[in-house]
Amino acid sequence: MSENELSHPQDESQETLQASAGQAEEFDPEEDKNLTEEERILCQRVSHEKRRQRAKTAIKKGVLIVNTGKGKGKTTAALGLLVRAWGQGLRVCMLQFIKAQTGNWGEEKAARKIGLEVIPLGSGFTWLSKDLEKDKALARQGWEQCSQKILSGNYDLIVLDEMTYILKYGWITWEEVRATLDQRPAGMHLIITGRYAPPELLEYADTVSEVVEVKHHYHAGVKAQKGIEF
Repeated sequence: MSENELSHPQDESQETLQASAGQAEEFDPEEDKNLTEEERILCQRVSHEKRRQRAKTAIKKGVLIVNTGKGKGKTTAALGLLVRAWGQGLRVCMLQFIKAQTGNWGEEKAARKIGLEVIPLGSGFTWLSKDLEKDKALARQGWEQCSQKILSGNYDLIVLDEMTYILKYGWITWEEVRATLDQRPAGMHLIITGRYAPPELLEYADTVSEVVEVKHHYHAGVKAQKGIEF
């Protein structure tokens, strides 16, 4: 028998193992107790290399996050992400469509102390407002300011707080919002908060979180609390 005809069981086993390990997205050596120590090490190396290759080819882009739903905490979550980004050296800004410009908001006071840009744009309007035309005009002006900031290239992350309401009321259209979002710098992150996010926005977004109200102290007659709601 010639040397070429000799079988090499160990080589064949290793080639087979490499092929099977290469087919797996991830490998957990604890899942197969029948593997030898050498086989486990090989599978771990293959799995690590696949993760490394995925990390190299992963898309790096600005993401659009939507916090919607009837539960409490949408703005609070956006504020937490804003502070995280600021802590990492990103240039950040929050624009608030409903909070009155003359209000005494806790987040605005804190922002001024630490150097964050938080800008109330509204009049504190609700669906019971006595001057919806004024509110509409403020919303239009606020959107123009937001659009300018988004396109300026001066920010890495912008929060558009409670912007979904002015879409719901028809004070700005999804088409004009999308036109701005399409033109934003490639690495810019955006967070949009508020109830009633339209389906077009949800489809366009990269990440959507729906906050569900399970229980709220308001329904038990507890009024809005300083430091909790404002």
